[in-house]
Amino acid sequence: MSTQAARSIRFTHTFPQQGFRLLELPPEMLELLSKEDAPVYVGPYTPFPACFWLMHPSLRFHLKSPSSDLSQVTAEPGAREYVNLCSATQTFRIRQVQSSNSIHILRPTDGNTQSNDNGVENGELDLSETVTTVAKCGSTLELHVPPGGFSAVPFLEKALRLYDRLNWDGDVSMRSAGTEMTPAERRRLKEKLFADIPVSTAQCQSGWDELCAFVHGDDTGNDQAVCWRPSARVKMAVWKRMLEGSVLQGIDMEKQFLAADLWKAVLDEGDEEPFPRALFDAVLRRLLESPGADGSEVKWANFDKDVCTRWVGETYLEALAPTASAAAVRTDFLNAWKDHLPESWRSEASLSALTDGSYKTTDPTTIYFVSYAERVKMKSNALNGAGAATAKNSRNWHERFRSQRRQ
Repeated sequence: MSTQAARSIRFTHTFPQQGFRLLELPPEMLELLSKEDAPVYVGPYTPFPACFWLMHPSLRFHLKSPSSDLSQVTAEPGAREYVNLCSATQTFRIRQVQSSNSIHILRPTDGNTQSNDNGVENGELDLSETVTTVAKCGSTLELHVPPGGFSAVPFLEKALRLYDRLNWDGDVSMRSAGTEMTPAERRRLKEKLFADIPVSTAQCQSGWDELCAFVHGDDTGNDQAVCWRPSARVKMAVWKRMLEGSVLQGIDMEKQFLAADLWKAVLDEGDEEPFPRALFDAVLRRLLESPGADGSEVKWANFDKDVCTRWVGETYLEALAPTASAAAVRTDFLNAWKDHLPESWRSEASLSALTDGSYKTTDPTTIYFVSYAERVKMKSNALNGAGAATAKNSRNWHERFRSQRRQ
């Protein structure tokens, strides 16, 4: 009777087990981390809460979570506590996914003398050809991007103070702490705000530009600068002064012009500022074809006709009819919209030029504005309803890789 000698491999485990977490990377993240000059984790970098950095010559990652106040912005109550992994331009939601099959992290021996957890050598044991499990993971971490992506707008709307005053409203001084700040000081204040917004820096800057946000003095007289977002009424007042000034000074808004010339055109008699220069710059930047990067100063300006037409229509509608109870007559709105555009752009004013979902009608003759927050909420409800009816996404590893095993 013949016998067959089977080769055996010892299987052991350490105690206590190590605290490993498995992170599933998207292709773009995997490509970056596979490079020779991949980012290196260096620990906490700034004093801002929940913000850690991975330094890289051209790129750095950081983990960001919202403060207790900003966490209320999230539409779903169950998703208000989270951590995002942010690069300079992208944001990924880190979420934990449970698995029905445990995943063991193994460590093979190299045949040399091993030490136990107390540092004592196990010289009497033959640990060659031994595999040791050092950790067991019952879940994995995924980097997720929702269908609608990420936006800083809802966070900035809550974090920024509302600016709703003009010098012709009464005895309001436009000269305050903000006018004395250097560009570097303004940038530092803005970066401090961005550190608490749980999306990438580029997405923060995009939301900042979209809201026409700016840095200016406090209105309480304490000589401190504040990050503001202007109301729709104020933004329309700035635009009307731009339009009127361009006509009086002969500035063709369909061609390239100097931003300084347009600013001089909006000044009152005696060169008194009708509103802060920083607010003017913010509205101007919002409407340009190429606003530049990182809030740099605009010298030469060239309006984007489509963007400008849409922005004027939506901003005027928000100021005129912000809610359903304040709905305006549609024809009156369209006529007023045309009156707030350069003469050659009047034909561009139509409902089809507005952003999808930015308005609603209570009846065939009226119209009112739908805020960004309401649009996000409606879109989220629609996606959740469709997902509950059709989605059955398995999280089990043996099911996720079943098709690969059959090949």
